[in-house]
Amino acid sequence: MMFDLSPMLPVWLLATLAALSIGGALYGALRGARGMLWRALAVLALLGWLSGPRALHPVLRPVPQDALLVVDRSASMQVGPRTVIADQTAWQIMQDAARLPGLTLHRVDVPGGTGHGTRLFEALDHADLPQGRFAGAIVVTDGMDHDVPAHLPACFQGPDGQKLPLHLLLTARGEEQDRRLRILSTPPYAIVGQNATIRVQVDDLGAPGAADAVLTIRSGDAPPQTRPIRTGMPEDITVPVQHPGETLVGLSVSPLAGEASTENNSEVVRIRGVRDRLRVLLVSGVPNQGERVWRRLLKADPSVDLVHFTILRSPNTDDGTPLSDLALIPFPIRELFQEKIRSFDLIILDGFRNSNILPDEYLTNIADYVRNGGGLLVTAGPEFTQDGTLQDTSLAQILPAHVGTDGVVTRAFRPSLTDLGKTHPVTAGLTEDWGPWYRALRPDQSHGEDLMHGPDGAPLLLLDRVDRGRVAMLMSDQLWLWSRGEGGGGPQAELLRRLSHWLMKEPDLEENRLTARIENGQLDVERHAAGQAVSPEAFVTAPDGKRTPVTLKQTDGVWHATLAATMPGIWSVRQDGLVAFASPVSHDPIERQDLRATATVMGASAQASGGAVAWTADHTPHLKQVPIGSTMSGSDWMGLPVTTAAVAGETRTTDLVPAWAALFAALIFLAIGWWREGH
Repeated sequence: MMFDLSPMLPVWLLATLAALSIGGALYGALRGARGMLWRALAVLALLGWLSGPRALHPVLRPVPQDALLVVDRSASMQVGPRTVIADQTAWQIMQDAARLPGLTLHRVDVPGGTGHGTRLFEALDHADLPQGRFAGAIVVTDGMDHDVPAHLPACFQGPDGQKLPLHLLLTARGEEQDRRLRILSTPPYAIVGQNATIRVQVDDLGAPGAADAVLTIRSGDAPPQTRPIRTGMPEDITVPVQHPGETLVGLSVSPLAGEASTENNSEVVRIRGVRDRLRVLLVSGVPNQGERVWRRLLKADPSVDLVHFTILRSPNTDDGTPLSDLALIPFPIRELFQEKIRSFDLIILDGFRNSNILPDEYLTNIADYVRNGGGLLVTAGPEFTQDGTLQDTSLAQILPAHVGTDGVVTRAFRPSLTDLGKTHPVTAGLTEDWGPWYRALRPDQSHGEDLMHGPDGAPLLLLDRVDRGRVAMLMSDQLWLWSRGEGGGGPQAELLRRLSHWLMKEPDLEENRLTARIENGQLDVERHAAGQAVSPEAFVTAPDGKRTPVTLKQTDGVWHATLAATMPGIWSVRQDGLVAFASPVSHDPIERQDLRATATVMGASAQASGGAVAWTADHTPHLKQVPIGSTMSGSDWMGLPVTTAAVAGETRTTDLVPAWAALFAALIFLAIGWWREGH
């Protein structure tokens, strides 16, 4: 504040009059005139007013400031009316901010679905605001944030050390409760035929003490099972794994009265059923290039336990070699083909010519083994047309082809897929730019599924089902050429892997299968039939029991259908006696851990900043500006600090001596002077 004069008369005249008044007063005092001093004071009062003393005040105006409005749009905000409340709250705040001078309110909507939960403080850190103009933030949320810092971010510290407010507006009427089901541990896979153990826990968030609840367990088409469970205590659940592939186990817990949401009362556990180490018996004839391919493939598969024998010489061979030198390991014929034959999941006969190696009863055991559910793969070369061929044994009953004595073809050819082979899971998708083979068998009769062609369109790869078992027959012994890169090579590893696993009944390689998966809210149904008749409709059952028919359309030998599927839980699809199950995968499971609206997570940060914590379901506090350093919130309002600065060249004046005060003082002094003269 400054002072100056705005005289109504020239300053020299005012000074002269003031000097004469003071001189007169002194002269009167020396002569004993009692009233002269008071008359002089009256004149000086009038002269003081005529001089126009005044105070100069700078004109202060608010400095432009920026504030942040953060609106939570995460998955937990979809519970109940939270989104509607958030929109109404944000709208009112924007209206209030538009009426405040110098304030610019920037709105930021924070989505969820990143897999890291709600990140509101991250949005505050990344906000692009002008330097030095930040006035505070208003956060509209359910209060469930997952990146709350231990201390307020530096941006909430003003330039003069004062705190800037963080106002927390919660989209509910008050603190809520929520019951949740947590999966503490689950095995990623389990052995088929055994039980898997799942550890679960039910928590009542925001509720005092433990309580009893009911846990429901659903697996496949089995009837649901229920069991009591105590909240706050871990429990072990055992479920059977009955088939290879994915098993979906649905777990749900009874709701808590008045809880915020039941969305996290259920979980779906995925357990992959695997068979215990698959046992494969590989019996090779005379040493050949192909056995190395088979051995390398099967040894590289960690799920396969390989037993391999190579027939180096016929039992009838008599070349004088001592018996002690004939073999390092005796060929345990009885043990393999009678005592333990049923322990194998697959038997491979690679270039095998019997030549009285196996008695007929053992060959019959192999045939019975297949009929009872086993798998047999035969790779045939020229030995198939020679004496001792398997075609002349009891094994011929289950073989899908017969080759005559003149059935050996020795010329270059390139294997190719048949029409069936292009859609069959064993060979579908295999690139057909393959290198040549130079020898194959041409059967005089065959049956089963023909997946590959050889010379002159003859069957090259035959698959067949025999009662409960499966048989595959490769009509060439030159698959090994692909592993050498002959003519560019071929997919020998993938073909043999698929072939062996099909024989061992891998679910993903079934010709007639129904699969379902849910991605991005869409249920995708896929049906493989490998030439079988397919019904045009499938029936989808939602987790709530609603049954919906869907029409499948064929594309490249595969039938497809899609359906919207946003409901959590296990969906089932049925068609032609087949059933498939699917469940949506949560992309942000952290969001489902706690679905309460609560001030317990962010309230401390808001209070530390001096900001408000308010529930906005019924009322939204109004926004206003308050002087910096004062209280930032009240019962129905919240404030943002306002900073002012003087406007250059603009001042506001205040008269220090009002006219009425000068006149009143002069009259008083004159009255006192008159009174003094009379006494």
